[in-house]
Amino acid sequence: MLKSLYQQTTKPFSLFSLVLFLAGTDCYIGLAKDPITEEETSPVMLDLDPYLIDALYGRESGGKTGRFGKEGGMADLLTEPAFIELIKKHDLKLFNGPVIGDISPTSAKFWVRTAGPATVQIKIGNQSSESFTTSETNDFTAVMNVESLEPFTDHAYSVILDGKLIQKETYHFRTAPEKEQEVEFHVTFGSGSRYVPKNEYAWSTMAAQRPLAYLGLGDNVYIDVVDHRGAQRFFYYRRYLSPAYAELAAGSALYGIWDDHDMAMNDDAGGSGMRHSWKMPNWKVFTENWNNPHYGGGETMPGTWHSFSLGDVDFFMTDGRFYRDKGDKTMLGPDQKKWLKKELSKATGKFKVIASGTMFADGADKDGKDSWAGDWSREERDEIFDLITEKRIDGVLLIAGDRHRSDIWKTERPGYPLYEFVSAKVTNLHTHRTYDNAVWSYNEGNFWGQLNFDLTLKDPIMTFRCVNITGKVVKEFPIKLSEISHE
Repeated sequence: MLKSLYQQTTKPFSLFSLVLFLAGTDCYIGLAKDPITEEETSPVMLDLDPYLIDALYGRESGGKTGRFGKEGGMADLLTEPAFIELIKKHDLKLFNGPVIGDISPTSAKFWVRTAGPATVQIKIGNQSSESFTTSETNDFTAVMNVESLEPFTDHAYSVILDGKLIQKETYHFRTAPEKEQEVEFHVTFGSGSRYVPKNEYAWSTMAAQRPLAYLGLGDNVYIDVVDHRGAQRFFYYRRYLSPAYAELAAGSALYGIWDDHDMAMNDDAGGSGMRHSWKMPNWKVFTENWNNPHYGGGETMPGTWHSFSLGDVDFFMTDGRFYRDKGDKTMLGPDQKKWLKKELSKATGKFKVIASGTMFADGADKDGKDSWAGDWSREERDEIFDLITEKRIDGVLLIAGDRHRSDIWKTERPGYPLYEFVSAKVTNLHTHRTYDNAVWSYNEGNFWGQLNFDLTLKDPIMTFRCVNITGKVVKEFPIKLSEISHE
């Protein structure tokens, strides 16, 4: 990795950084996980990546020596003629996106980033979004909404950029089904998604299977720079420039939360309140690079948690980092916990999926040091589990990331057992060991999780699948709604 960076820049990384590199893995001891460039094949990335690394990340390990300093971004890049020439060469006025997000039965939101100020609009048949002019304020991003669409229907769309119509084969998506609509669909989920050029084709494989949505459970880009927005932006720029990821993002709704490597550093916790000066600026970068329904409670209660529904399936995406405080024995913080319990109590979907960046099950890993199973977090976890029992909430499933493997865990509970599905090695190189005490545990190669919901049946079924990077199903595990209900 650093050797590759060394070869692609005119000034070498420090010998200290090279010595600390652990060959063949993506794991550092207390250091940032620097960008991997080896085996890159995309003409765009071969040109843009070395430039962006030098400008925003820097030539020294740790991501703090980019020439634009702590707050570097698109506005700074546009001051350099060499960058403008690269934009012209690769026709990148539409620099990132489009990215589908926040789909409903009759609407969808579209995110884009432009290389400099531009007027953008989305068009679907006779329906159009409002036009939006991008600016430096939000790093030249825009989110546009198109309404009055047909439920659970394929829609082709186009982007209008400064009056120019942009159409591609990948510009098509499906709206969400309505509540009680008897349909079958699947969503994918995962983490451990560092940009690894030789593994980026995972996203094309996933896109070809047409998931209705992809849920990024943290460690989505691997930033590992606590207080340097320039480096953070760099990692988002390059991920959206990836042709394979762009294919997925253009056709499936993306929903994301962060975990430690995207928010700060390995195993980091934000702590209670907003006392750390980096929290709000880092959160702002996150909001500029995702297309979620909402971001916690907004500026008055920032976070990455959010909820949404796809037909008769309700999803609760939790943020276990921003307010995690071991001294206060909380993973979520009081406001997010209150939100989750309230939303879960009133959920009406047949299935309810609670998503977490870190695992729930006891005995899963690290003795609970960095998971819901720790002495500091188990009480809060059990408070949520007890709510499911007390309120007789049926159809709850758990999904999680963090550990670089795929697991199935079963936690026995009054009423019905809680099943947890883990998948966290979409593109990463580093692997974590399997566990014999799991229902199933797997760590070979790269893979992601798939939740297939068949709502056409009298007793609906959710089938978990572990799908590898070539598209092969390596595990299938069906659960009937009646098996996870109180009656």
